[in-house]
Amino acid sequence: MNIVDLTPALTVPRDGWDRPLVIPKEGGKPRALTRTTTFIDCIEDKSAISDWKSRMTLVGAAKRPSLLDVVRQLDPEDQDDKRKLNALAEQAQDISGANTKREKGTHLHTLSEYVDRGEPLPAGTASRDLRDMAAYMGATVEFTVKAVEKFVVVPELGTGGTFDRALEYAGPGPEGEPVEGLFIGDLKTGSVQYGGLKMAAQLAVYSRGEFYDYTRFPVDPADRKAFAAWKKREVPAEEAASAYRPMLEVSQKWGIIINLPSGSGECTLHWVDLEIGWAAAKLAREIRAMRSVKGAMHPWVSGVTQETAA
Repeated sequence: MNIVDLTPALTVPRDGWDRPLVIPKEGGKPRALTRTTTFIDCIEDKSAISDWKSRMTLVGAAKRPSLLDVVRQLDPEDQDDKRKLNALAEQAQDISGANTKREKGTHLHTLSEYVDRGEPLPAGTASRDLRDMAAYMGATVEFTVKAVEKFVVVPELGTGGTFDRALEYAGPGPEGEPVEGLFIGDLKTGSVQYGGLKMAAQLAVYSRGEFYDYTRFPVDPADRKAFAAWKKREVPAEEAASAYRPMLEVSQKWGIIINLPSGSGECTLHWVDLEIGWAAAKLAREIRAMRSVKGAMHPWVSGVTQETAA
């Protein structure tokens, strides 16, 4: 596997809600965009993940009963105590090991970039990781990586996000027909049994984006004074437009999921239909817009007037 473009060192500035801050193409002050994954999240059935989090919270509390001593002192109806309870629930989930898979997934993403660059893995890489990377290398041997971890914006949706890979491929397509070109690819290190629609929507949004070079407007978010000044800066339209460039000519019909479950030593490839995904993304836009509509409920008006009652 060959690689052309590497991961940039800087990261896009974000606000307190982890939304990417970008300079609008027409110029002006930095504007917060909705994260791509957050934007399409409304189309997903969250019942399974909600049940899983509840179970892991109980497991974590059982492992560290002292958490419950703190819980007993808090009022679930008090606003400040609600935040404390949320933090305790997250702490319990962490104790249960609920976040371990996420951290492992991040680790495998990092190792996969070594493979893409044709570089040896870091010394001391665990044997299970070596097996995973061998499986990854075997499954992706027919791809040429043209870009890795690139940030794109979709003004039509008001979203911004970072795609995993742009993959060059020539060979059999989803139905055995020959295909050739560039495809948005995404590495998933968990199960892909569920969530196919969300994955298709995510890649469909990326495929319709345009590159935004946030390094043209550098800022250190840790420097609170400088960051506050940066957020108030008015950028001229010509300067702002220079940070944008067209997306690679990737397929808007098909995307590729690379599934590498952590520790499995197995890697499989899956096509996702981006036309279905784009339809889902537009539906997500309608759902999000509907959530801000007012007037769905009105107070009851009694047919009995004060005069009638008298």
